[in-house]
Amino acid sequence: MIRAGAIAAVAAAVLVLATSSPGQDDVQRTVVSTGPDPALVAHGRELYVEGCSSCHGMDAKGVDSQGPSLIGVGAQAADFYLRTGRMPLAQPGHEPQRAQAAYPSDQIEAIDAYVGSLGGPGIPAVHPELGSISRGAELFGSSCAGCHSITGEGGVVVGGLAPELHKASPTEVAEAVRVGPYLMPSFDRNQISDADLNSIARYVDEAVQQPDDRGGWGIGHLGPVPEGLIAWVLAAAALLLVARMIGERSEGKPPEDDS
Repeated sequence: MIRAGAIAAVAAAVLVLATSSPGQDDVQRTVVSTGPDPALVAHGRELYVEGCSSCHGMDAKGVDSQGPSLIGVGAQAADFYLRTGRMPLAQPGHEPQRAQAAYPSDQIEAIDAYVGSLGGPGIPAVHPELGSISRGAELFGSSCAGCHSITGEGGVVVGGLAPELHKASPTEVAEAVRVGPYLMPSFDRNQISDADLNSIARYVDEAVQQPDDRGGWGIGHLGPVPEGLIAWVLAAAALLLVARMIGERSEGKPPEDDS
């Protein structure tokens, strides 16, 4: 009986320790629930009211024919649009185009914090150095090149323009993939994993923004089809020039004496 009582006491103590000690999940929940600096959020709110509320509303729930709701879009959407100068938009309804950022970095961080406090995903952490450039080329070719071209020069799509990517940072590439700005579709982690996102960011950073012009002439990096057409045009011009030179020599040559 004494031994059984001792075992029961030890088991009860272990149970108490297990239920009272914070586990990994508890620590993770604590970390996740820790929000941004309240002072930063408050400053972001002031900047939002001054520069964003006329289109998105004082309550950030959007204004008809002006701007969409920002509830749940997360800091990643705010950061992308602000850092690429696509917001504030001078004329609501027009396609946002890349421009000089209207806010300095510290104010963008504040607005990011405020919009992030309204719910939604944070700014994605992207690591191009961990990606594969060959995998990135494969993914970019299948999911991005149809609009942006394989060389990242951009293009025309139905209802808008696909921007060129020569100024896009790895974080901006990741944000665009997750947000899906304007006409671009968004891709969640089930469609493009974080590892694949690293590879796409590396491809854009190294192959698109730092192309290897092994032939010595990039020809504007328009892609293989336009480059091939230019090669044919140059070849045809060269053949015409050679034919003309041969013709001129034939005309100037004295006739042969048949006798």
